[in-house]
Amino acid sequence: MRALTWHGKHDVRVDTVDDPEILNPRDAIIKITSTAICGSDLHLYDGYIPTMKAGDILGHEFMGEVVETGPKSTLRKGQRVVVPFTIACGSCFHCSKHQYSACDNGLPADNQDIAQAAYGQPMSGLFGYSHMTGGYAGGQAEYVRVPFSDVGPIVVPDGVDDDKVLFLSDILPTGWMAAENAQIEPGDTVAVWGCGPVGLFAVQSAFLMGAERVIAIDHFPHRLELARKFGAETINFEETKTYDALMEMTGGIGPDACIDSVGLEAHGFFADNVWDQIKVSTFLGTDRTHSIRQAILACRKGGRVSMPAVYGGFVDKFPLGAFMEKGLTLKTGQTHVQHYMPGLLNAIMEEKIDTTFLISHRMPLEQAAQGYRLFHDKQNEVTKIVLKPGMDLTQAT
Repeated sequence: MRALTWHGKHDVRVDTVDDPEILNPRDAIIKITSTAICGSDLHLYDGYIPTMKAGDILGHEFMGEVVETGPKSTLRKGQRVVVPFTIACGSCFHCSKHQYSACDNGLPADNQDIAQAAYGQPMSGLFGYSHMTGGYAGGQAEYVRVPFSDVGPIVVPDGVDDDKVLFLSDILPTGWMAAENAQIEPGDTVAVWGCGPVGLFAVQSAFLMGAERVIAIDHFPHRLELARKFGAETINFEETKTYDALMEMTGGIGPDACIDSVGLEAHGFFADNVWDQIKVSTFLGTDRTHSIRQAILACRKGGRVSMPAVYGGFVDKFPLGAFMEKGLTLKTGQTHVQHYMPGLLNAIMEEKIDTTFLISHRMPLEQAAQGYRLFHDKQNEVTKIVLKPGMDLTQAT
């Protein structure tokens, strides 16, 4: 089959690789119909995530048709399914609490030592996202093996277009959980750092959860325009000092809740961010954490901070004193996608949530490498790229 493979920093290629096979009774093989490039895939592309190996198949946002099942899978051939990016068994201690991204069995035993050394305990497995998260082949391919297929995938109703439901795989549940973790109360003012896909879904979700005002922060004009279409007020951090603007917009109190949707590759010419970039480039640090620092300093006393953004290692200059003295609450974590998929599918079917606005480009899988370069280099114009195996080049948009 054809699949997008990682070969190093800024080096991804569509190669011919072996077809996946059923390895365990609960497995299923999915023929991919749509797969997307995620903002967190760019962390792999930029070389920030360790334990990648040449030839690893990328991709964790995908859906398709069931073509083969193991004897204990509950799926049937011919069903269309969306697959969550987290790999979870459904029966361990954490899964019983619907904490699927903390599953004890999603990560293969021979990969658990890496995560345990880095984070204290092994995490759940993830598709296409390094050997620290299991070394699973991802879904930017013609076919993919789905472990625990009786727990993860959700069956899509007949007649529903891929574009409407594809983002149930990751970014829609992630934006929703980000807003839920912010513990939004009616009348709240919520600030969202980053108007990428997760940030924009967090904006939608915050309003649906009762926020009176949402303030979206970014520097890409088109992304800020999309946030305004959902009713958000906006701050362009290249034109305005974010902290000062937030204080002015909230009468000096600060937002009730702050959501960091930026993560370890924060942008902007700020003193702390420049210092972080120097440390990363000289291997003295791993993450650029300007956005979470700013969220903590801007949040009102007694407020809540939600951090759906990806961070990978250790940080310094973290405002722990401000966090404690202001009495803030921080909630974070990989998304418990399986928990949120049914309710969000219903919201899509009832037209309470729109996802299709996000798609700016549709490309054949064969052009995936060009898609990564485009997404990396033109983030104002490119909001989401959907890859379609078998698409004719003339159909690309």
